[in-house]
Amino acid sequence: MIAAIWEVTSRFSGLPDFMFPRLTQIFETLFNGLINGQITAAIGKSFSRILIGFSIAIILGIMMGYLIWRFKIVEDTLGFLVTALQSIPSIVWFPLAIIWFGLNDFAILFIVTIGATWTMTISATSGFKNVPQLYQRVAKTFGSSGFHFLRTVIMPASVPQLLSGLRIAWAFSWRALMAGELLGAGGGLGQLLETGRSLGQMDLVISVMIIIAVIGTIMDNVVFMRLERSVQTKWGVNQH
Repeated sequence: MIAAIWEVTSRFSGLPDFMFPRLTQIFETLFNGLINGQITAAIGKSFSRILIGFSIAIILGIMMGYLIWRFKIVEDTLGFLVTALQSIPSIVWFPLAIIWFGLNDFAILFIVTIGATWTMTISATSGFKNVPQLYQRVAKTFGSSGFHFLRTVIMPASVPQLLSGLRIAWAFSWRALMAGELLGAGGGLGQLLETGRSLGQMDLVISVMIIIAVIGTIMDNVVFMRLERSVQTKWGVNQH
């Protein structure tokens, strides 16, 4: 229904195509971009960046979450700082990233990493703090300590909370990536979006927006939500 309204409105609105392209034109551009590799290459570039930045964010987030949970002095200092930094939009860091790294991939990776790190840190801290004391006492009674205690008790019991954090952190990093590529250089979906804008190709702009929305939806609803439900069921949170 919406598609039909869009098509009819664009045909009879009297507006030029670069302002209000027809839906058939948008899908034609989208199809051609996937076939000739223009959009496909941009997707590959964006995914390579987000996988690197997101992986770094996960590692940093879990490490800082552990330190905040384990040491009171770190909680009082770093914990407060992380909470404050989370309120800063990722794109605000971009001018600083340009000064530090230049207008290149490192600046964009920095933005992506920043976009997910604070959320992952807070989720990891919450997950570690919510591990039942009974589990910890039983494990220590049987002699578990140090890395063995962390690996066999704390991390497994924190998995549901960590997965929820991963899902939210991915959304933040995905948005940060698009914003970074939009303002940066070196290809990617965000840069292709800016190219379409500068050339007045609104059909290309909307095509890229569709791809961004589809990828975001697939990652959230198909990957993370299924993984989260699977773990919750295994842990007995959801009963079927």
